[in-house]
Amino acid sequence: MKHGKKKVESIFEGLLWNSRLIVISAVVTSLAASLAMFFIATVDAYYMVSHLGEYVSPTLVGEARASLRSATIAHVVEIVDGYLLATVLLIFALGLYELFISTIDEAESSEARSNVLVIHSLDDLKGRLAKVILMILIVKYFEHAIAMKFESPVDLLYLAGGITLIGLALYLTHTDSHSPMPGKPESHS
Repeated sequence: MKHGKKKVESIFEGLLWNSRLIVISAVVTSLAASLAMFFIATVDAYYMVSHLGEYVSPTLVGEARASLRSATIAHVVEIVDGYLLATVLLIFALGLYELFISTIDEAESSEARSNVLVIHSLDDLKGRLAKVILMILIVKYFEHAIAMKFESPVDLLYLAGGITLIGLALYLTHTDSHSPMPGKPESHS
């Protein structure tokens, strides 16, 4: 009786452990979405650069040049936003794979190893994603700030307040990543 119970337990634990492999669907989907975003951002960058010839045209004057400049800056911000989103998806895919499936041997043995892409815990993954998402939010903020029409001094104060909060958020995430972990000696870099 005890032997049969142990065998059922062993089979159940094997099934339970192997159920983690379902995460591969999230890894593959995130990787595909990341590749799609890299492609979209690259195509956007290509078309933006191809239209820059219009900016040097002597027939473009005054308001038309300013309008093209504003549109180009907005496109650059959108491209950066697309690449950041693609990066979030890539980090997410790599992190899920490392946490649930297996360590990536190529990453461990690579001379060009990047600590950004090596994930050791769920908190590590969340922290890395949070920083990239914060960058996306900052880019979105500046995208809206570029399009903002300043009609009163209060509008400038809102912009300045937003920039101050962004600076504070960056400072807090920077100090958080450089504070020593409990039980670890402080590193001086």
